[in-house]
Amino acid sequence: MHRPPCRDAQSVIRLLSGKWKLVIIWALRDGPLRFSEVREAVDGISEKVLAQQLRSLEADGLVERTAYAEVPPRVEYVLADRARDLRPALENLSEWAHAHLDEPVAEAA
Repeated sequence: MHRPPCRDAQSVIRLLSGKWKLVIIWALRDGPLRFSEVREAVDGISEKVLAQQLRSLEADGLVERTAYAEVPPRVEYVLADRARDLRPALENLSEWAHAHLDEPVAEAA
């Protein structure tokens, strides 16, 4: 049975909801990054929240985590195929923001 478009949109919003998930996906759009590199790219996020969000994105199949058996340990994060497919949509959102948002949107209290 075909799902109505509104229901699909709700599923996507639920999957990507939160302050940081889309920002993390955007940071990973060009290839793998280590945890510290993701943190540098995502301004204002704490280590604890970043770790939680990366785990959530990994559990949802949007981010893949690779741990290398090295000393010191090295862990990299990369977008999974289904998240890479979001790239054109995110680029369109970025272009829209540059064209229509003169100032950053105020955060909800």
